Amino acid sequence: MCYLYNVESQNTKGPGHSRSLEVPPVRVLLFILATFLGFVLLELWLYWQSKDKPLQLGLWDLIFWGLLIFWSVRVEVRLPLNAGMSQLFLFALALVVLTPPWVAPLAAFLAQWGGSAWYKEFFNRSQDGLATAIAALVWILAQENPLYLGRWDLSDGVGIAAAAFSFFAVNSSLVAFVIHLDSQTPLREIWRRNMGWVALSYLLLSPIALLLARAYETPLLGNWGGWTVLFFLIPLYYSRFYWDEKVRLEQAFDTTLELLMNALEAKDPMTRLHSERVADIARDLARKVKDGDEAYAQAIYRAARLHDIGKIAIPEAVLLKPGSLTPEEFALIQSHTTKGAELLSPARKVAFDQLVYNVILHHHERWDGRGYPKRLAGHEIPEEARIVGLADAYEAMTAGRPYRKAKTPEEALREVQELSGHQFDPRLVEAFTELWAQNPIWRDREAYIAAKEGSLLRSTSPQRSSASALPSPSEPGPRTSEE
Repeated sequence: MCYLYNVESQNTKGPGHSRSLEVPPVRVLLFILATFLGFVLLELWLYWQSKDKPLQLGLWDLIFWGLLIFWSVRVEVRLPLNAGMSQLFLFALALVVLTPPWVAPLAAFLAQWGGSAWYKEFFNRSQDGLATAIAALVWILAQENPLYLGRWDLSDGVGIAAAAFSFFAVNSSLVAFVIHLDSQTPLREIWRRNMGWVALSYLLLSPIALLLARAYETPLLGNWGGWTVLFFLIPLYYSRFYWDEKVRLEQAFDTTLELLMNALEAKDPMTRLHSERVADIARDLARKVKDGDEAYAQAIYRAARLHDIGKIAIPEAVLLKPGSLTPEEFALIQSHTTKGAELLSPARKVAFDQLVYNVILHHHERWDGRGYPKRLAGHEIPEEARIVGLADAYEAMTAGRPYRKAKTPEEALREVQELSGHQFDPRLVEAFTELWAQNPIWRDREAYIAAKEGSLLRSTSPQRSSASALPSPSEPGPRTSEE
């Protein structure tokens, strides 16, 4: 497992930005240096303890295993939260079995190149070397303290299992902690998203490391054990294929839902990029109120992109009606919250957690209890729904509709502040005001669309003017920012 750069954040820095010039936060840099120091000290100690042991493998053998480690890193599987998963551990553990204990950690440190930012590359080398060194130490202890069950010598089996567990524990802990330091994402969330679902398959593969080592020692083809090792790359590829397909399936599911939202917004040109802008506002607001918790902010972003998914079930004649709504039509519009939750209910245990459903179902609740669908009030409303609800309202205020002219960003901010304690959580309004003052790209809708699409067709943009206060969402008639 390794530490990768964030693709999204990297893309926002422009084509001229070089990852080689990135400088990490001080806390991250200190942790990386501590990891490297731990690796060097343990490596020197292992070398000192085993310097009299013969190397056993020749130069070409070491090159062969080094190339396997290099290949495993190059075909790593990207995980959700700035991490990647590879099968380096199998080849590193096989080298632990075949060579003196200092060789495998050094090979794990040297024989890889991931192409990340320099400090992440340095960290990945250091943590892989340290994890391999600790695994080598555990393997030595198992060999020096043999374990028998009757006449069966279990030392090798127990030793490789313990070494694999040690490698995984050190590797995953170091990667999780550096991601936590860099992004402020809670460790529990990092484990759940990146490590938890691969832990079992990771540990079940560990006996293959011992099998690779023994196969290399007892050639079956051409008087060279490498042929047998290469043969075992076939099942290893399929195990990697399983990891990769799981990640790709989740990504494909998200992409499908985004396409649905884009198709929904395409029905009305005036609402283009609505859910994307709402999501960007909500993500910044979530990051602000959660002290930089990146995992929570990304979860809010994903949920906000889907907050209006239920409108797919609303007839276009009602959804795009330019005039006032009848009470029946207004009730139908309001039903998009429950329809959205019902629409995604088959994926509840597969692709979405409760946060997404809370946002879809409750983003039109009000702080004073006059919202819909359940008329929740105050802290009864899930925080994620309160965040997206505020972002949705601001976007609607500044977007304009055929039945309501757009407000300027200043007018929309004043209205949000006036509705603090009525429609919106006062704490969120305060945080939103601070964000707004920093002039983020989403503050002005025209600037946002220009940045997202590369050009702005002013002839289709709504004219800005002030507008009257919004009526309660429980009242039919002229539609409001809460719709």
